[in-house]
Amino acid sequence: MGYLEKRYISPNAIEVEQYHSRFHKYQGLRSRKRELTPEEKQKLNHREKVKKCRRKLRLYFEKNDYLVTLTYRKDIRPENMDQCKKDWSIFIRKLRDWFRKKGIVFRWIRNIEVGTRGAWHIHVVIKRAADVDIKIRECWPHGKVSFQLLYEKGEFAALAGYMTKCPLTDKRLKESHYWASRNMPIPEPKQKARKWKTWNKIRIPKGYYLDKESFYESINPITGYPYREYTLIRIRGGDTS
Repeated sequence: MGYLEKRYISPNAIEVEQYHSRFHKYQGLRSRKRELTPEEKQKLNHREKVKKCRRKLRLYFEKNDYLVTLTYRKDIRPENMDQCKKDWSIFIRKLRDWFRKKGIVFRWIRNIEVGTRGAWHIHVVIKRAADVDIKIRECWPHGKVSFQLLYEKGEFAALAGYMTKCPLTDKRLKESHYWASRNMPIPEPKQKARKWKTWNKIRIPKGYYLDKESFYESINPITGYPYREYTLIRIRGGDTS
């Protein structure tokens, strides 16, 4: 036994995580263990947030669902995050009732953001349904509403980064708050012990390609062991870029 591999499987992508621990025989030089700095903890927590968001997008949303942006008129901008959350709660409750009456499962992912100049806005990923755009405008009286159709290239990896923006990753932001509906559980990954001799081999199943931008390799400072993750994306329409 050399290392452990976890695979998070969605309809069109497989996210792979590979790591060593004290329970796995490691045939290399182990780095010195150390405590994470506060900045490293922040970055690690943010990486985990992006992962969870990405997996929910891949499992529960599709190309041509909606990315909605809710804005405020300048004269009625909220004074703080709590006020914006109250406006959001009223909006989402009305929309949830509308989906329930339509008999449609209601799922959403949102990020409240305020820039350094005080412009508040909310990004929302939501399932597309007949007339939902009209209902969204009815439920948001505070300003403009804009719609974009979700684009699936990279299986929403870039969208996950966009939806989890925060002052740590975007200096234009003064404050942000990410959240998602609770009805989007992420299944447990498939786990398998691998032999050390396969560590440098990336197995790409037939019908998939490696998303090169997803490849990440580092040393876990807490354990001193190497860690790696990457994503395999299903080939559709000849896209292997």
